[in-house]
Amino acid sequence: MSTLQIIGAPQSNFVWVTRIVATEKGIPYELVSVMPHTPEVNAAHPLGKVPAMRHGDLVLGESRAISCYIDRAFAGPSLIPTDTAAAARTEQWVSIVCTHVDPLLVRQYVGAYFFPNTADGSPDRLRIDPIQDQMRVQFEQLEAAVSKTGYLAGEDFTLADAYLVPILFYLAQFPESSAMLRNAPHLERYLQRHMQRPSIKATTPPPMAALELRAAS
Repeated sequence: MSTLQIIGAPQSNFVWVTRIVATEKGIPYELVSVMPHTPEVNAAHPLGKVPAMRHGDLVLGESRAISCYIDRAFAGPSLIPTDTAAAARTEQWVSIVCTHVDPLLVRQYVGAYFFPNTADGSPDRLRIDPIQDQMRVQFEQLEAAVSKTGYLAGEDFTLADAYLVPILFYLAQFPESSAMLRNAPHLERYLQRHMQRPSIKATTPPPMAALELRAAS
């Protein structure tokens, strides 16, 4: 069978998700490290975004579609529970992370550090300061979600955790968000523990240049 290719800059949190899934499944893959809207990406993703995937004649874009394909197409432990209710809870949190957490905490907040609209390239306070209250609310929600079991959905590592951990990894590197993380002890322990998970340690990206964060789900 053809080698699975995951296409996109490894520093993208969404590319990282697909690599975690492949590593959890124990399957070999080739990482094609390229930026969005490059020929390799445009050939695989209808919108030219990363991640994209190629497996034989199959090409896919969007991290959720890629993760679902990898999880179903290969043998090995699944990150989507077989129980219907547990699977629905996992999907609920994947959706929340993709549609609420990532747009605020990554696209707006982290983006204001790496893609500032400032003349001197300093952090964009006009984007950072107004969203602080919204950020605190999301940290409180995530803190409550992981406080019972140490996982985002249920009592085992699922696709929901694979989506959240890369975001928390980046948030721990910036002043306002790292302070919020320290004020959320369950969430901070959650990050510390899961960063030691073999699939996450094996796929943690190198330090990112600013342009390499420009990724989409």
